[in-house]
Amino acid sequence: MSDPRPIGVFDSGVGGLTVLREILRRSPRESTVYLGDNLRAPYGVRTDNEVRALSIEALDELAARDVKAIVVACNTSTAVALGDFRRRYDLPILGVVRPGAVTASLTTRNRRVGVIATPATVRSHAYFNAIKDENPAVEVYEHATPAFVPLVEAGRVGGPEVEAIVAESLAPLLGQRDEAGDFVFPLPASARIDTLLLGCTHYPLLRPVIAAIAGERVAIVDSATATASALVELLAINGLDAAGTTGTAEGDGTGERERAAQTVGKPVHVQLTTGDVDAFRVVAERIFGEAFPDVASVEVSAVTT
Repeated sequence: MSDPRPIGVFDSGVGGLTVLREILRRSPRESTVYLGDNLRAPYGVRTDNEVRALSIEALDELAARDVKAIVVACNTSTAVALGDFRRRYDLPILGVVRPGAVTASLTTRNRRVGVIATPATVRSHAYFNAIKDENPAVEVYEHATPAFVPLVEAGRVGGPEVEAIVAESLAPLLGQRDEAGDFVFPLPASARIDTLLLGCTHYPLLRPVIAAIAGERVAIVDSATATASALVELLAINGLDAAGTTGTAEGDGTGERERAAQTVGKPVHVQLTTGDVDAFRVVAERIFGEAFPDVASVEVSAVTT
């Protein structure tokens, strides 16, 4: 059995495209519908109730398009309302917090993990709890970096000004003093974090800058790859994978994947944004090249303030 319906991917803006990229690498036979709520981004500075309401409006749009599963690629939405989404929709819902937390807990060598995220995600302590669930011995230091999402949404991912903003934002987490001369995280130099988890799917687009400032001794982890792997397992367990994505034939040595590729049409990918189509396309082209030339506008609801 196979299910040719698309996978829905939701984010507050363009950040979830980093998750979509990994999904396509891991599951090239799957069709997708991506919806970025760019018009109302960023979500991370909104109240929990606003995040929940806006997310549901967007997820309702994806569910109406008969997707077979939804990946909530927005860390803020995942942290605030994943349970609400799973109760609302009669289809598998996968968030990005748990996969990223598992990877971070396995990556750290000195059991000290820093998490940078939006204010709403930090406020929820979703990553703290998820990492502690994986390994209670890991020390978790959460730090809000609200300046990052607006940079990415504006397509600003490099250059001296961006480097200065990132350096200033990361300084407290990396053991530098604040304006009062105190350390925000008062750890000795020998006890600094060795793993930095990017707790927002926008942040991988700033990864080269973040990595350069954090230094080579700090491993950078994001949830995109882990989420894509978790999605493969989720689809397989529920019998929802597209034809040709799993399984091998017995006897003649010809893989089911290869045989299916001869009979199944190409996957279809749809990219939707509630905001500026041209601005969205600029970032999409940076990630995918000309693979997805068409970006469509969608209206999910009036702007909520």
